Order: sequence, then structure tokens, then C-alpha cells
Amino acid sequence: MTAIAPPAPATPNRLWTDAPAFMALAVLISLTMVPVLAAMTLDPREFGGEDIWLKPLKFHIALAIYLGTLAFFARWMTEAQRHGRAWRWFVAVVCACVLGELLWIGGAAALGTGSHFNLSSPVWNALYSLMGLAAVTLTSASLVMGIAIWRNAATGLHPAVKLSVVLGLVLTFLLTVLTAGYMSSTPGHFVGVPVTGERLPVFGWSREVGDLRVAHFLATHALHGLPLWGLVAARMGDARGSLTLVWAGAAVYAALVLATFAQAIAGLPLI
Repeated sequence: MTAIAPPAPATPNRLWTDAPAFMALAVLISLTMVPVLAAMTLDPREFGGEDIWLKPLKFHIALAIYLGTLAFFARWMTEAQRHGRAWRWFVAVVCACVLGELLWIGGAAALGTGSHFNLSSPVWNALYSLMGLAAVTLTSASLVMGIAIWRNAATGLHPAVKLSVVLGLVLTFLLTVLTAGYMSSTPGHFVGVPVTGERLPVFGWSREVGDLRVAHFLATHALHGLPLWGLVAARMGDARGSLTLVWAGAAVYAALVLATFAQAIAGLPLI
């Protein structure tokens, strides 16, 4: 009689085993989009010419994608790094900052006011400063993870792909701090006074005046754009040539962010 082989053990989902806190919070944020969407349907209020619940929805989407991306990249940290006490405490702080940001933005919408650039009272002023610190903290997770992956000599990645992942994570932090830091010091994300309110579909960027959100958006997605370029570069040349392509791609991406940043400061729309 032929013995029946036992079923192969299920392959663990690396998103949950390598970064359970980030992945769990990404799922939670995704699920809580449902009540935000319900609020958009039931609540007719607007703020700044937009549905008052649009900003909370955008931040739910953006932070869920950010955390899910970090959970994916965590597989290239060493096991010692992922299970170290310092990393676990850092992850807890980052998750707390994410929740704080969403509560602040959603709470402001529920109260019929804005969260960002809201200096209408000492309380809102203090919250704005505190949430700015929280934003820097949660964004720093990309920097810390990028350094950890760079130090791991056994990622198993093609050198060009590894470099692109590291540069994407590090530039996400550096460029986001630059663009968001400047934007937070201004009265708003527009540079100029819109007249007709014409905006780019989906993104909502102004088509009349400078909009600082363009550069900020590109900065926060360096951790997606550069690794994708790294995959392409790894197939376009030898090891040394592909690394050169990654460095060149990172330089071009950074230049693009800085160019759209300068364009917005000059009061010019993207389109």
C-alpha cells in the first residue's frame, strides 16, 4: 500500500510574522474606512470647498498603504532586528502616532473644523504642533527600516534591488520631512489664492496656484517608486551597471520632488 504523504505545512504569511503590529494596524485602518465612507454619505457638510470627511478618508488610505509597505519590507531586516526590544518599542510608538493622527483628523471633521493649519485656539494650536511631531515620528519608521535593511548582509536581494529599497525608504523620510515641514510652517497648502477652485481630478491639487501637496505626495511614495525602478535596473545591466542606474534613478526622483516643490513655492500649479 502506498503511503499518503502528509500535507505540506502552510507557508506563514510574512506580512504577519515579520511585522504583525504594522500589518494589524493597516488592516484596522482599512476596516475603519467603512464608517468614514458612511459619514461622507450621511454628512453633507463641507470644509474648504471639499467634503469634510474627504481628508480623513485620504489619510486612512495613505497610512494603510504606508504600514502595509513597511510590513512587506520588514522581511529583509534580520530576525534579531525584528525581535529586538528597541525595535518593538519603536514600532509601538509609531503605531500610537498613526492612531493619534487619525483620531485628530477624524475628530476635527466630526466637529466641523479643519485639523491641519488650524490655529484658531490654544488647544488646536497645541494639537497641530503635537501632531506634527507625531507625523515626523511615524515617517521616521522608513528611515530606521532602511538603515536596518542596509546593515543586513543576508537579505538575498539583488544588490540593485536592495539599494533601491534602502534609498526609497531613506528618501521617503528625508524628502517628506523637507516638504511637509515647510508646508506646516505656512498658512495652508496653496501658494496663492484660487479664484475658480479648479482642481486636478482624484488628487484635488489646484490647477490655478501652487500646491505644496504635489511634492509632499511624491516624497511619501519614494518607498514605492524607487524599489520598482530597482527591479527594472536589475535586469538592465551587470551588477555594477545596475547599481549606477539605481543611484541615477534616485537622483532623478529626488530632483522631481524638489522641482515640483520649487514650482509650488513659486505659485505655479503642476498643470
